[in-house]
Amino acid sequence: MNTGALLLQSGEDGAFVEAPRLNTDVVMTVNGTIARVAVTQRFENPSDRWLEGVYVFPLPEQSAVDALHMEIGSRVIEGEIKGRDEAKQAYEAAKDAGQKASLVEQERPNIFTNSVANIGPHESIVIRIEYQETVKQDGGVYSLRFPLVVAPRYNPEPNDVSVVDYGVKQGPVDPVPDRDRITPPVLDPAKAGKINPVSIQVKLNAGFALGDVKSSFHQITLNKTGDETATLSLAQGTVPADKDFELTWSPQAASVPQTALFHETVGAEDYLLAMVTPPTLDGAPKLLPRELIFVIDNSGSMAGTSIVQAKQSLLFALDRLRPGDRFNVVRFDDTMDTLFDKAVDASSENLAIAKNFVSRLDAAGGTEMLPALKAALKDTSPNDTTRLRQVVFLTDGAVGNEAQLFDEIAKHVGRSRLFTVGIGSAPNTYFMRRAAELGRGTLTEIGSEEQVLERMSALFTKLENPIMVGLKAAWPTGTSVEVWPDPLPDLYAGEPVVLSAKVTSMNGELHLSGTFDGKPWTAALKISDAIEGAGVAKLWARSKIASLEAKLYTDPSATGIDKAIETVALEHHLVSSQTSLIAIDKTKSRPDGQGVASVDMPVNLPDGWVYDKVFGAPASGAAMQKAMRPGGMNNALGGALPLMREALPVPSARPSHFGFDGGAAPTANPATPADAIAQTETAPVDPNPSPTVISSEPDAGAVGQTYLLLPLTVVPKPDAGSLPALKVPHDLNRRLAILALVLGFLSALTFILWRYHRRDYASPRRIGRRI
Repeated sequence: MNTGALLLQSGEDGAFVEAPRLNTDVVMTVNGTIARVAVTQRFENPSDRWLEGVYVFPLPEQSAVDALHMEIGSRVIEGEIKGRDEAKQAYEAAKDAGQKASLVEQERPNIFTNSVANIGPHESIVIRIEYQETVKQDGGVYSLRFPLVVAPRYNPEPNDVSVVDYGVKQGPVDPVPDRDRITPPVLDPAKAGKINPVSIQVKLNAGFALGDVKSSFHQITLNKTGDETATLSLAQGTVPADKDFELTWSPQAASVPQTALFHETVGAEDYLLAMVTPPTLDGAPKLLPRELIFVIDNSGSMAGTSIVQAKQSLLFALDRLRPGDRFNVVRFDDTMDTLFDKAVDASSENLAIAKNFVSRLDAAGGTEMLPALKAALKDTSPNDTTRLRQVVFLTDGAVGNEAQLFDEIAKHVGRSRLFTVGIGSAPNTYFMRRAAELGRGTLTEIGSEEQVLERMSALFTKLENPIMVGLKAAWPTGTSVEVWPDPLPDLYAGEPVVLSAKVTSMNGELHLSGTFDGKPWTAALKISDAIEGAGVAKLWARSKIASLEAKLYTDPSATGIDKAIETVALEHHLVSSQTSLIAIDKTKSRPDGQGVASVDMPVNLPDGWVYDKVFGAPASGAAMQKAMRPGGMNNALGGALPLMREALPVPSARPSHFGFDGGAAPTANPATPADAIAQTETAPVDPNPSPTVISSEPDAGAVGQTYLLLPLTVVPKPDAGSLPALKVPHDLNRRLAILALVLGFLSALTFILWRYHRRDYASPRRIGRRI
């Protein structure tokens, strides 16, 4: 074992083992509006033990994951698609039997787990995962975004609920029942450096004359191989997996395509993918007055560069308000504040108050998003047709209770339209995009300060221009068709109509129609002119699965959705919430009598995040055990003693806040905490070291504890189950004042009752009764 090695505690025997090393290579091949991506993960076991590596990693939320290959030396084992439970059982059986196996499961549409069993000592196993997705088009700019790290998620604590029919308490009900599966260990970059290097190559065939080709967050080496083609790679060769990769390209002005129609035949079925960009509005739009509700996330995960981007974006938005508009600002961490009691006129005085409020925001605390969302969607004039109501929600979306939030949006969005702005280097785009879809709005992604002006300007172009509504697709008579999404969504300025269809005939024309700025709009595409495009069928299936998942919130009475998802996913060989890819080597490799140690592989903290704001500032000695608590962001240990935080500046006086500078709810989560960093003396190391400074013994059965081998002292992390839940009110001064009033009232009441009781007891009547 070498100095500087990363140690993980296995879930089987509690022994510390050197963590598997991971290298990732990404190759993207883009043809027109379809991208085929291969992600190769190389797992290397540097230890002397047999290992199982469990790696939680992201993929684009609209990706259709359809292939798994496991390479062992010169042999390649192809993955099979199975029902989720069946695949899991097959994997566990293979692991127990000593066979090498890989299992790819979907935890969210943008979070996946790759479990690799029986990696031999000093052995490498290569796993290749492939997927397809459509290229995003907006305002004439095409883009692909590839996420590189799963950001820590804030998971609200379980809540008890009462069942009215029986009047008994049930629970607790967990808003994030799979919290352990979406919270990989996170390394402190100040102590462990960066891990998980990634290389990226792109082969681009745009299908039109290329203009600018840019990488938003990474330096690239670009080689234009023709008018319509280019290849590119990372200039540094590899980079740490700590922020999204985004590539954008645009056509030359004279070659902007307005329509695209692709076709694929699979078996006896024909599939179509259509993209049509409606024309822009001629002349100035008719501007209606608006009520804009701005929501800004200032929780701990937003600390660092994210809160700067969010504040700049919101200040820009305030400057775009017009006379006649009304607005309000909501900010939230593990508490919530509304700037004004209700939406106010966009006067210079009110705007100055709002800008002061926003400018002085700091990022700390947990991410209790639901109360802020409820406040933003609360509409005091639901029948007002003279004023548009728009909600702009700025956040990194680093939460695990997406389903709870989707349900709230679907039930209470009303006439409001919800526009999400994804902030930071690793936003939760699945949550942001689905929330915007349910809220009939759009998603805007901002990953750097340099993008604020351009992308907020594009957002307000959408907010200030008419919407294409009532979109419908009409097919030739006699053609049976299944179209997704269903219904087609409204469109904002610069957005194309994108639909997937399974058809029984390739004859005739597809007619699209809608209403734009009060006037009818139509477009016709000759179906037989469709260009052959590999993967169109899988994209149709992925669109159908996404639409079925959305029905869980938009149509509560719908039944059989899980079965329908499983059926289409199995038919098209796709990973989904109900299906997984499994590859098993039929040859036994692990000898009898040798166990396998299972370890959760750590990930980087997203670029620009502040570790102490997410997981809490470190404490030492006896103070650490007293102050640390389980729960919060990534279910991590929540840091140390509460720190004073400045009161937010608002028009009326507000009390100061006490809170943790860590992403944790005021109460504890019962789940296993994320791995803390500890340090050891020298190599080699006793696999079961005794704790020194910390008085709490490490639990040998706790899964995934992380240690960094450095020439220092062992500081194991206490087990979450042995720690007390420390509850600290966020607004302590106010609560203490209320408590003092209540205690004073109770004291006075007690004194009065005592005097009355004494007087009554000494009366002749009472004496007579006693006699």
